Amino acid sequence: MHPKIFISYSHDSLEHKKWVLNLATRLMHAGVDTILDQWDLKLGGDLPAFMERGISESSRVLLVCSDRYVEKANSGYGGVGYEKMIVTSEIFQDTDSNKFIPALRQNGSIDLPTFLKSKLFIDFSRDEDFETGIDELLREILGAPLFEKPKLGNNPFQFSEEKPKPKQLGPVEQLMKSIAAVYSKAGGDGALRSEWVKQNMNVSKLFFDHALDQAESLDYLFTSDDREIIWVVANGRTAMINLEDR
Repeated sequence: MHPKIFISYSHDSLEHKKWVLNLATRLMHAGVDTILDQWDLKLGGDLPAFMERGISESSRVLLVCSDRYVEKANSGYGGVGYEKMIVTSEIFQDTDSNKFIPALRQNGSIDLPTFLKSKLFIDFSRDEDFETGIDELLREILGAPLFEKPKLGNNPFQFSEEKPKPKQLGPVEQLMKSIAAVYSKAGGDGALRSEWVKQNMNVSKLFFDHALDQAESLDYLFTSDDREIIWVVANGRTAMINLEDR
């Protein structure tokens, strides 16, 4: 669905009307449905109704703030004064709204109507800056910003607080994972050589013997008298399966 914009401006001169017409044409060619009195308001049409409908039905409103427009808006004069009443009412209802975009078109001055003073504006005052201004305006209306805000990352100085370190495996868990790693070497009777397991664990003999003692007390395995051979029993195989994802 194409975004719709209403252009509010004052008929300062024929030259100014042509400039606004060119701006509206550029918006139309870029896929922005533009409501402009020069092509949407026919002879005999109701001007207040056109203004009210155009502003209420549009997602954005561009207010071309020429010197004369500012004077009319501040004094509440003519069609500009009537549009000011409509716009002020909408701003009052939603002060955070970005629906209304002031566009400066002035001779050396930078002045906004009182009711738009707090709004960020686009400066079209210099003809040589027109392309820059139209690009900025189109990116805003079409939701294609030149610079996008990056995604919020993690605080590198709060790693230990926000991301707990992985839990260290205990001696028995390390032993059973290592047995699982070399289990394919087991013979027909399921016997494993202790040296295979110890090499996989890469620990001291003292740590290895301690792990064996605990595993035997849990009925995970039993060993030969010289502890050179290990046989894993059903409880041990279950323990190894439970450790597969850890």
